[in-house]
Amino acid sequence: MTENEKKLKQAQHRLEQAQNRNREKEHKARTRRLIQEGAILEKVLPDVTAIELDDLELYLRSNLRQ
Repeated sequence: MTENEKKLKQAQHRLEQAQNRNREKEHKARTRRLIQEGAILEKVLPDVTAIELDDLELYLRSNLRQ
């Protein structure tokens, strides 16, 4: 393997690592947002934990259209 091939492979690896870090950062931000939104939902509708997810979705969709 030539020196240029090594450098190219290293550059590709660094790019892949940067992309993976970015994906992980986006994933963590999304997870945090979802947790915060769920906490707000439970604060506003305390009984939400007893509702099936499908029923909750129907309830929210029907009430948001009004």
